[in-house]
Amino acid sequence: MVDLSVSLGRLRLPNPILVASGTFGYAREMAGLVDFARLGGIIPKTVTQKPRIGNPPPRTHETAAGMLNAIGLDNDGLEHFCTHHLPYLRTLPAPIIANIAGSDADEFVAMAARVGRESGLAAVELNLSCPNVAHGTDYATDPAVTTRIVRGCRDACPYPIIAKLTPNVTDIRVIARAAADGGADAVSCVNTFVGMAIDWKRRKPILGNITGGLSGPAIKPLALRAVWQVAGLGAVPVVGVGGIATVDDVMEFIVAGATAVQLGTVNFYDPTAATRIVGELESAAGHLGVSRIADVIGSARVQPG
Repeated sequence: MVDLSVSLGRLRLPNPILVASGTFGYAREMAGLVDFARLGGIIPKTVTQKPRIGNPPPRTHETAAGMLNAIGLDNDGLEHFCTHHLPYLRTLPAPIIANIAGSDADEFVAMAARVGRESGLAAVELNLSCPNVAHGTDYATDPAVTTRIVRGCRDACPYPIIAKLTPNVTDIRVIARAAADGGADAVSCVNTFVGMAIDWKRRKPILGNITGGLSGPAIKPLALRAVWQVAGLGAVPVVGVGGIATVDDVMEFIVAGATAVQLGTVNFYDPTAATRIVGELESAAGHLGVSRIADVIGSARVQPG
């Protein structure tokens, strides 16, 4: 038997396979398809302080190797999450990591304090990097702001804090170190890349928001590079995100330095992928001759040649 458990700072997970925010609803939607007990963790859809109606349609567009989305954080607000979604999420046999987005630093801290008063969570992920909301990437492009928000949330909330970073920066390592300086237990690398699609026959952008976040297999090499760079700092544990759909993808991210991974776009077309991959991890670890998946984290750096 292979020990699949991993640790992200204070957060202990039964295995490294998480489902990414925004791709799994609030879990209730997946109940007939997914065995929640097999997941390393569930990250529900991002919630904001107040309800948001999101961006104008069209909100999604399929690309050659992924998808563009500009949902715009459509949700019913934090109080609705705490009173309606969280009671159900508490009943699930997997760690629940709430995902929050504030309109400014003070709102992030207030939201972290609010969810920190609720039971049944394993951690909180800070969405510092949504590219589909006005000023949504400002937080995770400025290291000083990133440090301030993370530190404020860490002080206000007893749960482990994960900072979700944007790839739309010159050097993601600077932002990751800033999150670590703020006390983040881990960072998620990466959120979506800003992109767009145009209908040339109508001579207009396809998405109602004009631009959207690119996700799916197309961004995997870019996300893998970001994980390699951030893991190389040795400053904070890394959660790999971006185009992960198979056990081979997962293992690439882990040996590159990710302690855990999030499956996102794949949930739309293969919602059973996460649980299937968990079942394949033991064989993958066995191929490398280890009894603990944690023993191969970052191991690509120490192999000869």
